[in-house]
Amino acid sequence: MAVRQKNVFVIGLDEANLPTLHAVPHAQDYRFHPLLTIEELQGGEVSVPELMEKAQKTLDAFDGSIDAIVGYWDFPVSTMVAMLGDRYGTRSTSLESVVKCEHKYWSRLEQQKVIEEHPRFGRVDLEASTPKPPEGVRFPMWLKPALSYSSKLAYSVKDEEEFDAAVARIKEGIGTVGRPFEHILDQIEVPEEMAGIGAQVCLAEEALSGIQVAVEGYVHRGEVTVYGVLDSINYPDSSCFLRHQYPSTLPEPVVRRLHDVSERVMRQIGMDDATFSIEYFYDPGTDELNLLEINPRHSQSHAELFEYVDGVPNHHCMVSLAFGEDPKLPHREGPCATAAKWYYRWFADGVVHDVPTREEIDRIEREIGDVRIDVLVEEGQRLSDAGHQDSYSYELAHFSIGGDDEEDLRHKYDRCVAALGLTFDETEPGGRDVTND
Repeated sequence: MAVRQKNVFVIGLDEANLPTLHAVPHAQDYRFHPLLTIEELQGGEVSVPELMEKAQKTLDAFDGSIDAIVGYWDFPVSTMVAMLGDRYGTRSTSLESVVKCEHKYWSRLEQQKVIEEHPRFGRVDLEASTPKPPEGVRFPMWLKPALSYSSKLAYSVKDEEEFDAAVARIKEGIGTVGRPFEHILDQIEVPEEMAGIGAQVCLAEEALSGIQVAVEGYVHRGEVTVYGVLDSINYPDSSCFLRHQYPSTLPEPVVRRLHDVSERVMRQIGMDDATFSIEYFYDPGTDELNLLEINPRHSQSHAELFEYVDGVPNHHCMVSLAFGEDPKLPHREGPCATAAKWYYRWFADGVVHDVPTREEIDRIEREIGDVRIDVLVEEGQRLSDAGHQDSYSYELAHFSIGGDDEEDLRHKYDRCVAALGLTFDETEPGGRDVTND
């Protein structure tokens, strides 16, 4: 007698992640169903009540059991997993614990209760006639909304003039995410220290320096586990990611500190039955460690890297936790010694041409080996019209690459860029692809 497949609804299921979902252990036991599209979830100013209503219509009309509801994107997906979990009885962490991660100011308040490894921070009063940096927070600093993803509306400023310009841009755009997040805050009881603060808040934090690192982990039955540490390397003279590389090349004592700080923070946040990803800066010169931000979901950007190195994508942890099962990953059982996700970017606006077909991309992947390519632009598209962009650059493609060592990864990346052969016209001065770091 055949075993009934379990129905797993994935909020924002996208084509790029489907192969890695099907690569998790016992994938034959699951049926993955899409729930809302990326366009619905991330297009402009979203309405959480409308998204919830759409999701509920799909789930209520489903002729079968709703065994799990999961997601691997930031707001509103992370919050909707918790809210729909409450409604349909599927396993998830609490909505409050998700918000404690995603609301950057509230998250800092929680962090400082249990760790010292964070920058000086404070709120910027956007309603003041002349907004000023918070007392005790020094230049250079970063300004960012309380809720932000993919570095949107996040600005590095080194003096009062740049501070004023960044505040103006944030004031203009903060409502796009802030207003929808107000609906989420209304669903929970906030502590006295958060009373009256709301979601449309601007945070200032002293700039951090050093090596950027990502920590991946999960909480299962109240026990915090860190299963991977990755290095995040930026483009030269830029805050934009060039690649995430796994495993980290940091010394073992530093990796142990990352484990310890992450475990303390996640216990304080109160997550359970959920994955997380935490970003840090480590300065080798001063041995200083600082937590940058907490994401209440694992990073889908790293899924293929874990598959290359450990033999199983980290989506396994998300799916296992949704069923209350042991989410432990194998260790170094994959085909590659190291792996990296590369971000092929352009640093000026322009129109893109010579975008390869899917068949041509498949051929490039076969020829290079241990490479997966996701092109984010279309023929004739102006880069500023693309959805994949931060405050400083435009993403053209992602390459997930496995290799024998870092030199092998770099060589394969260069081959991918050359093989894609993208060209640009009407480009502004300053467009570039510089990878020497």
